[in-house]
Amino acid sequence: MTRTKIIGFSKPATIGALRAPVFSRLWRKNPSHPLCGWSLTRILLIGLALLLSACLDLKQPSNKIDYYSLEYDPPRMRGFQPVAEVIKVEQFSVAPIYNTHKIIFRDKSYQRAAYTYHKWRANPAESVTYFLARDMQQSQLFKAVLNRSSKFPYAYVLEGSVDEFLESDTASGCQAVLALSIVLMAEHEPDTGKKILFQKTYQMSKPCKQRNPRALAEAMSLALSEASAKIINDVYENLADRK
Repeated sequence: MTRTKIIGFSKPATIGALRAPVFSRLWRKNPSHPLCGWSLTRILLIGLALLLSACLDLKQPSNKIDYYSLEYDPPRMRGFQPVAEVIKVEQFSVAPIYNTHKIIFRDKSYQRAAYTYHKWRANPAESVTYFLARDMQQSQLFKAVLNRSSKFPYAYVLEGSVDEFLESDTASGCQAVLALSIVLMAEHEPDTGKKILFQKTYQMSKPCKQRNPRALAEAMSLALSEASAKIINDVYENLADRK
């Protein structure tokens, strides 16, 4: 009887049969290779999962972050005779908890939290330093007001710190809370006891129209505007009395 030799598989090829030559060669070359303990099925599933994850990331954009900044017109200082003094406004420092672009709020005693998708455009210390120097310049009460980067000679220097810069939430509503401490010094006074002309802390709070970051930015702008006007007035009166 003539026998016909059939070339092929006695049953459908499986994934294991297809992977056998590849992994057997790998095993012979390096039996300790981590892939030797893996099945091709696992590898295919992991690759599919990574592909689907990449597709989802492309189709689903990350949550948008909104940024806020302070806005207000320089306070009007009228009825004052300008003093012929040059003042330099140094960069303010800031309390560690507010040394961030995050918008901090307090809703419980001894606790502070931050908005996730809402931030300040600038660090509180940078904002306060900029607006105070701008307001002092616009007041026209001083011969010149220099910023921290200026190399021009000056007679007095204004330093300060941002002690509080937050939203305070209560059952009745929320408020923008701002606290600034400043010190005015005579730059060329050799006597350290006379070098500091005055030191003062300004605490302001303004109600927010709504309980959200935009309303907080508006209320904080009003608080800084009021604090700036008081600081300018106190600095002016101190220098005018030294004439």
